Amino acid sequence: MNDSLQLILEDTDGTQLETSCTRFAVMWQGREVWIQQAGNGQLMIGVDVEEGDTEYANLLLRPLATNLVSLQLEMEPVGEDEHVHGPDCDHPH
Repeated sequence: MNDSLQLILEDTDGTQLETSCTRFAVMWQGREVWIQQAGNGQLMIGVDVEEGDTEYANLLLRPLATNLVSLQLEMEPVGEDEHVHGPDCDHPH
């Protein structure tokens, strides 16, 4: 299975740069928002945990059909489940 994401980054002048990676983050409101594949064609979107956080959220984006997707929010306690969800984990997605 290829976990690589193909990215197209575009500047304000329209210049595009193509690259690939296994996961990437966007800084948004002072937090890192990470995006990576979660297996079975799904994308997982999660916010980096900071000191004092008691929970963290993951969003799972799943393709359903042409032009349809499902979005599921998972709230998990900090420290109890410290692994990256992926095709090899046994966590129900």
